[in-house]
Amino acid sequence: MRCLIYHVVLRGRWYNIIVLNVHAPSEEKSDEAKDCFYEELEQVFDHFPKYHLKILLGDFDAKVRRENIFKPTIGNKSLHQHTNDNDVRIVNFAASKNLVVKSTMFPHRNIHTYTWTSLDGKTHNQINHI
Repeated sequence: MRCLIYHVVLRGRWYNIIVLNVHAPSEEKSDEAKDCFYEELEQVFDHFPKYHLKILLGDFDAKVRRENIFKPTIGNKSLHQHTNDNDVRIVNFAASKNLVVKSTMFPHRNIHTYTWTSLDGKTHNQINHI
């Protein structure tokens, strides 16, 4: 299975900015598929020197919730009260790479927090993160 991880390098005068765009396996996928994705993401992420600015964004299918145990990797502005398996995976990855989930750091009205809405318009999620 091939993981969807794309990157672009923005060359600067003193350092480069690496933007990684990903599409993680959904919650229903096997643990093997999720492990494969995070292993490949780690390889791509570590390929670039540490002194470059790295921005990781995409659809992680992760409902990052507000828990003190996840601080300071996440903020208090998450939409969700309940977690899923992908949540733990993204928080662990971010913590291991000294990253923060910025999409949970700033207050927004709920209508601006949703990143996914069901076809019937009744279910909203915040599953895409930066």
